[in-house]
Amino acid sequence: MAKQLNIQKRIADILAAEAAALAAVAVTPSFERAVLALRDSNGKVLTTGMGKAGHVARKFASTLCSTGTPSAYLHPGEAAHGDLGVIQPDDCIVAFSTSGKTREVIEMLRIGRHIGLGTVIGVTSHADSELRELSDIVVDMGTIAEPCALGLTPSASILVMMGISDAIALTLMELKGFTKNDFGLRHHGGYLGKKARADEA
Repeated sequence: MAKQLNIQKRIADILAAEAAALAAVAVTPSFERAVLALRDSNGKVLTTGMGKAGHVARKFASTLCSTGTPSAYLHPGEAAHGDLGVIQPDDCIVAFSTSGKTREVIEMLRIGRHIGLGTVIGVTSHADSELRELSDIVVDMGTIAEPCALGLTPSASILVMMGISDAIALTLMELKGFTKNDFGLRHHGGYLGKKARADEA
């Protein structure tokens, strides 16, 4: 028999739990170090992650591109089949993994070091995260309880990951003095492109 559920209350509880997880993120000097490392990188800025963390990494790369920091997503699974060759000396990579134990991500970073991968910025939660050991800079997501009834579906953790990536990208944009015109040149299509060009005479 199906469980009786107050749907509206459950949705409100989930939204509240996710908002609380984001509000609980402790902004430490590591955030500043990460922003400055991305600004000062002498190589490419890459992002990586598997599964839902990979979707966040893709979105982060896209946001960086439109806000003045050329970036590309590197799929950890495809990296093992030749895509690791995109890495060149001094490249900087932002690796997303809540557990910090994702085999494909860890393996890619270890091998990437052998071909000159520069700064590794790890965005992770678990205290025993192997990603912490491989990272030059660790951006800590904090301890997160997923509101999923099974305690399994990554939702609050992914929201926190997304919030952290947006905060880094937007802060980096301001630090670079990126303008509305600069944005319009990179994002010239659609509503946002039109809005960015609204002041053009």
